[in-house]
Amino acid sequence: MIKKLLTVSCMLALAGTAQAATTWTMSAEQPDNNYLTINVREFAKDVEEATNGSLKINVQSNSILLKRPEVKRGVQQGVIQIGEALMSINGNEDAIYEVDSVPFLATSFDESQKLWNLARPAIAERLDKQGLMLLYAAPWPSQGFYTKKEISSLDDLNGSRFRSYSAATSRLATLMGATPTTVNSQEVPQAFSTGVIDSMITSPSTGVDTQAWDYVSHYYDVQAFIPLNFVIVNKRAFSRLSEAEQTALLAASERAETRGWQMGRERTEALTKTLSDHGMTVLPPPDAVRADMQKIGATMAEEWLSKAGADGQKILDAYRGN
Repeated sequence: MIKKLLTVSCMLALAGTAQAATTWTMSAEQPDNNYLTINVREFAKDVEEATNGSLKINVQSNSILLKRPEVKRGVQQGVIQIGEALMSINGNEDAIYEVDSVPFLATSFDESQKLWNLARPAIAERLDKQGLMLLYAAPWPSQGFYTKKEISSLDDLNGSRFRSYSAATSRLATLMGATPTTVNSQEVPQAFSTGVIDSMITSPSTGVDTQAWDYVSHYYDVQAFIPLNFVIVNKRAFSRLSEAEQTALLAASERAETRGWQMGRERTEALTKTLSDHGMTVLPPPDAVRADMQKIGATMAEEWLSKAGADGQKILDAYRGN
C-alpha cells in the first residue's frame, strides 16, 4: 500500500510539474541558417535546460509570425510573449533606437559594443515605460553596398532604386540622391528581379541568406555601421514567472548577448568570403565613396542628435570621451 501511495504521489507530482510548465512564443527575424537565429535558438534551449523544462520558448523564425515593424507592438500587446527585431526599425517612434545606425559613428565591433553599452540604459528605460523588458542585443555584420555595376563615387548611385529597411537607411538613400524603397530582407531577391530595387546597403549575412550573387555583381565593404537586433519580453509575462525562472531567463540573456557579439565578430569575414566564392566582386569602397559617406554620416549624426535630445547628447559625449 505504501509503495502504491508513493507511486501515485510521484505521478501527481509529475503531473503538477507538467501543468506548471510555461510555453512562450517567440518571433525570430531571420532564417534558421542566420547566426542571429542560431543564437536565438541556443538562447531558447539554454532557458529550457536551466529551468528544467518549466519555461519553454517556441521559436518561430524568418518573421513568419510578425514582420519587423510589428514585433515590438506584438510583444507589448501580448500577441507573443517575446520577440527579436532590428532595433532601429523603431526609429520613427524614438531616435534613441537609431543610435546604432548613424553612418561612421561606430564601424568596428569594439566601437559598436561600446556605443551599445552606453545607450542600453536609455533604451531599456523607454521599453520599461511601455510594458517591455530588454533582454539582450546582438550585432549584424557591418553594412556595405550591393550593386549591379562598378561604382567610383556616390554619383553612380544617384537616381537608383535603393533598398531601405529603416528610417535611418531611407534617410541615407535620400542624402545619396537615391530613391529609398522599403523591402524586407526575405523579399530582396524578388525585388531585384522585378526591378523594384537595383542597389542596397546591407550586411554580408543578408547577402548570403538571400544569395545576392544571383541578382548583383558587386559588394563594397563600406563598413558604414553595425546595426543591432534586440530581444524584448512582455513585462507582465515576465512577472508571472517564478523567481527561479526569471533568474534563469536573465542569465541566459547575458550568455546570448556575449555569444551573439562573438558570433558577429567570428562570422563576418567568412560571410564576406562566401560572397566572393560565389563570383561576386568584393571590394573596399573607393576613396570618393568613403569621403562622401563620411560627410553624410556627419549630417546624419547632427540630425540624430537634434531628435535624440539630452539622452542622445549624453550618449555621444560618453562615447567620444567628452
